[in-house]
Amino acid sequence: MKVAGYDISYINFGNFRLDGGAMFGSVPKNLWCKLIKVDEENCIPLATRCLVLEGFGKKILVDCGNGTKWDEKRKKIFNIQAKEPNQLGLDPDSVTDLLLTHLHFDHCGGISNSNGGRVYKNAKIWVQKDNLDNAKSPTIREKASYLEENYKVIESGDHFLIEGDKEIFPNIKVHVINGHTKGQQWIEISDNNDTLLYPSDLMPTSRHLQIPYHMGYDMCVDTLLKEKKDFLDYAVNKNALIVFQHDPDVESGRIKKTGEDRFGLE
Repeated sequence: MKVAGYDISYINFGNFRLDGGAMFGSVPKNLWCKLIKVDEENCIPLATRCLVLEGFGKKILVDCGNGTKWDEKRKKIFNIQAKEPNQLGLDPDSVTDLLLTHLHFDHCGGISNSNGGRVYKNAKIWVQKDNLDNAKSPTIREKASYLEENYKVIESGDHFLIEGDKEIFPNIKVHVINGHTKGQQWIEISDNNDTLLYPSDLMPTSRHLQIPYHMGYDMCVDTLLKEKKDFLDYAVNKNALIVFQHDPDVESGRIKKTGEDRFGLE
């Protein structure tokens, strides 16, 4: 598709799984299990759907999945089925900019290889300064999600630390949110004709449309719920196309209000 001067495609770097209860927080299993397939270990399948944007002389990759540098133990725990970019038709050397929503391993693990080198050697890396600082000094809850082999690669080469909401490329804005993790950012690609939103873990799947459906991984739920309500209202007002990063089978959709503080896919 073409939005705001960019040719946009989706690329799924491979599915993995996480505990279903953790993915739906306080929502009872007898409700969320009706929305998505669950395996014998109570885990649900998740995608690592990223964006490739080509326009204005740039080729921008938004997030880069889990990567392939996993030992057998963690591969089994998370059922990681990651693929290299070349296997998916993406030449990593052609990427000019790598825009990261945040540095949890399922969003930036593909940044480095098993030798610790950069995968996207020619790309300038963009991330919120607060999130990089958070990754380097995580709380005990987030320590397993922020891995040193990922964030150290950022500081080893060309990178730019974003501070706050701003337009970083023509028609591409980042919006800082802190409920899931400090310094996360969701992405807006917009002009006067159309808008595409990439909420990342603010709303990881289409099954998380309702405001109370949030993840147990979220660090500050009160903040997250307010940020999510603001995002949903904004998406409806803009009639935006939303790309769901982790949804295993629903890539994207536009949403509508179906009642007070309730939303549905069109």
